[in-house]
Formats: sequence, structure tokens, C-alpha cells
Amino acid sequence: MAEDANAVIERAAARVGRYRWVIVGLLFAATAINYIDRQMIGLLKPIMMEDPALHMDERTYADIVVWFQVAYAIGYLGFGKVVDAIGARLGYAAAVVIWTIAHVAHGGAYSVTQFALARFGLGIGESGNFPAGIKSVAIWFPQKERAFAIGLFNAGSNVGAIAAPLLCFLLVPLVGWRMTFILTGIFGILWLVAWLAMSRDNPATHPRVGAAELAHITQDAPDPEVRTPGLWLRLLAQRETWAFALGKFFIDPIWWFYLFWLPGYLGSQYHLDLRTWSTPTAALALGAIYLISDLGSVAGGWLSGRFMKAGMSVNKARKLTMLVCAFFVLPVMFTTSVPNLWVSVLIIGVAAAAHQGFSANLYTLPSDTFPRFAVGAVIGIGGTVGAIGGALMSKYAGDVLDRLGTYAPLFIVAGAAYFLALLSVHLLSPRLARVESFRQATPWAVLVSVAAGLAGVVVFLASGKAAAGCVPVWLVAASPCVGTTAYYGLLAACAAIALSAVVFNALARDGPGAPDTQG
Repeated sequence: MAEDANAVIERAAARVGRYRWVIVGLLFAATAINYIDRQMIGLLKPIMMEDPALHMDERTYADIVVWFQVAYAIGYLGFGKVVDAIGARLGYAAAVVIWTIAHVAHGGAYSVTQFALARFGLGIGESGNFPAGIKSVAIWFPQKERAFAIGLFNAGSNVGAIAAPLLCFLLVPLVGWRMTFILTGIFGILWLVAWLAMSRDNPATHPRVGAAELAHITQDAPDPEVRTPGLWLRLLAQRETWAFALGKFFIDPIWWFYLFWLPGYLGSQYHLDLRTWSTPTAALALGAIYLISDLGSVAGGWLSGRFMKAGMSVNKARKLTMLVCAFFVLPVMFTTSVPNLWVSVLIIGVAAAAHQGFSANLYTLPSDTFPRFAVGAVIGIGGTVGAIGGALMSKYAGDVLDRLGTYAPLFIVAGAAYFLALLSVHLLSPRLARVESFRQATPWAVLVSVAAGLAGVVVFLASGKAAAGCVPVWLVAASPCVGTTAYYGLLAACAAIALSAVVFNALARDGPGAPDTQG
């Protein structure tokens, strides 16, 4: 009888309308524009490295990318809070305005410093895309549809990555790389007009949403009232927050590695023309990779939903889907030994598809485990940690390519990251249980872990190329040269302290008087 009633409700929702999918379409378009603007630097890197004004090599290019990712980390944390405070509609609009201005500014950069400033602005603006997008999905969709909806709009990243090389092929030979940055800024302006006209923060206030669709959207039980002062610090004490954040820490760097270094890899490994873009081969190869990956974004959300319809719990369905995706990534570890361009494209494309499937399920964890008012903050924390991981990967990539001249170690890291991410998620949140209460205070172990981890990150990102047995570390006006042993010992100590504090916090979580704060 209950099944018949559910079927009636589903048919009624279908008759009344599906305006929520229009919102997903707008999120899809924004994500595509986001990735067009983001990926442009990787595609134009060979041209810019030949510009005498920029004096760019692999290390300086990596540093420019790091500035983007540092800004992204800062902005992601901030935009999560902004989205929670003013809503997804205005938060998204502010993000697009900032990143469009910064993207256009790339066309007027005539030094590495100016380029780094433009990338910093782009990172601040683009960091708002996913907090606002995930918040919109949490508002407009019931739980059982969220993974699929996130998969659909996240597929916009692949469409943007497909469109970017095609735009380079069409525009660079005609107007040059500087005007390519300027002209592609038009897309953000057009999207902004459509978003403000068509979106709302409350589906009930939208004239295009009927009663049946509204009932479908709001079918889940209301979130428990667990509002608490000092929310962000309390979230740092939740294992569920770190399950999402560490998952992002391991997988985000891989996607950014594809965006910023894959064009250069294909160009050097298979002699593709990324300087004049006189032939379409590079655009077709890169486009094919992201076209394949587009399938993974949708399939990852669909597969977990299918598992749940078959009777699996949310916990098992999400994690089994992520495990399947992790295994599909593994062959990418052997990419550098593949002599044929199109075989390499297939291997990397499948790995990118698996990444998107993994990411779609990982992104649902905050809305699966936290009340809506905390979702944006959790996503902000996770995005910040992911961006820090991306900055570390960028610094590592620049160092590897400068010293060794090979991409092999980078692809090995890409193949292993997803198993580490899933392991982190499972150890920290074995059941993906809903958070019904927060701890009264943030344990000292959390603060120690964050401080030690950030100290190690800052030292690593501020370091330069080792020479004569020491590593220069930029610190404000000073740039001391630290002995190699002391340098790596300092990094190891920071990592050990951070990890020990995380373990202590996890073990102490359920100690006497730990949980409290409800209602």
C-alpha cells in the first residue's frame, strides 16, 4: 500500500513539473564557465612560458598555481559561511562577479607577480562555486536525488574542460592569448543575468514550483535543531567533518593536476602543438578525456542511487560506489609508459571519469550527515583542506618536473589517492550517521592538529629550490637557507604532531561529557 502511495506521489510530481532540474541546469552552466576560466592557464602555459616578460619556468608556473589554490582555500572557507548567511542565490552571484573580473585581468598581466595576483583573485571567486551549488542542491532536492543532481551539475566541470581547449583552438590563432582571456569573460556575465532571474533560495516562493513538486522536494524529515554558537570550531571537532575534508585533501589535488599539468604532459609526451594551436589534435585529445570523464560524473551519482533502491543503506551505497571508482583509477599509474596518444587519452579519461564519480558521492556526505544550516560550513572546511592538498601537489609537481623532468611520480600519486581518501572516510565515519549533537567545546587536540598542519604547509609552500645542501624558505623580509636534513625533519615533525592530534581527537570523541549541544 505504501509503495502504491509513493508511486502516486511520483506521478503527480512528474505531471506538475520538474523545475528543480532547471536549477541544476544553471548550476551545470556555472560550473562549466568556472572550469573554462580555471583551465585556461594550463592550456596557454606553453605560450606564456615563451613570453620574455613573464620569465616563467616549471617552478614559477607551479608557484602561480599555488597562489590560485591558496586563494581558493581561503575563499572556500569564507564562501561556505557567506552562503550559509546570505543564501546560495546572492552568494553565487558574488562569486561569479569576482572570478569574472579576475579572469579578464589575466589578459593584462605583464609579469609573474601580476599574473599571480590575477590568479589569486580568480581563486577567491571560483571558491564560491561548489559551496553555493551544493547548498542549492540541498535546498531543491530530497536526499535520494542529491547524489544524481550533484553528479549532473558537477558534469559541467567536464564540459568546461572540453570547451576550453576548443576555445583556445578557435581564438588563439585569431586574437592571441591575451584577448582569449578577455573574450571568454563574457560567459560569466550572461550566466549572472540568468541566475538572478531564475533562482530562489526557497522553492516555495518560486511561481514555477507546484504543490506536488514542493512536496517531493520537502519529503525528508526536517533537520534537527542543533544550532550552536561557535559552529565552525565545533565542526572541527566532528569526525564527520574530517571524513569529508580528508577525502577532499586526497582527491582534489589529482583533478587540479589534470587541469593544470595534463595539457603540458600531452604536449611534451606526444608532441602536440600548444603554442600556435594550428591543428585541432590537442583540443580533440583533451576534449576526449573530459568527454569520457563526463560519463563518470553522472554514473557515480546514478550508481549509488541504484544501490539504495536495491535496498542498501546510504553508507554502504556511497562507499561501495567510491571503491568501484578507486579501482577504475588505478591504470593511470602506468600512463607514462604508453606510447600511443589515444590509448593514453582513454586511460586518463577513464581515471578522470572515476574521479568525478567518486567526487559526486563524496560531495553528498555533508548533506547526508549534517543539518542544512551546517552544510555550507562543512563544505567550506572540506574545500579549504582540498585546496591545501592541491597547493602541496602543485609545489611537488613543479619540483619533480624541474629536477627529474618526468611525470611518472605524479601519475603514481594520482592512482593511489582515491584508496587513501576512501580509507579516511570509512575510518572517521564508519556508518555515515547523522550528526544529532555537537561537542560542548573544541578539544585542544583539534587546535594543535590544525596549527601544526598549517605550519608545515606554510614552510613547504614558502620553500624554494634546494642548492648547496640547503633549502631557501621565504619568511617575510628574510629568506633563510635551512639545511636539507633540518628542513625535512621540520616537515616530518609538523606532520607527526598533526596526525597524532587527529588520532587523539578521534579516540577521545566519545569520552565522558564529550557530546552535548542539542537544540
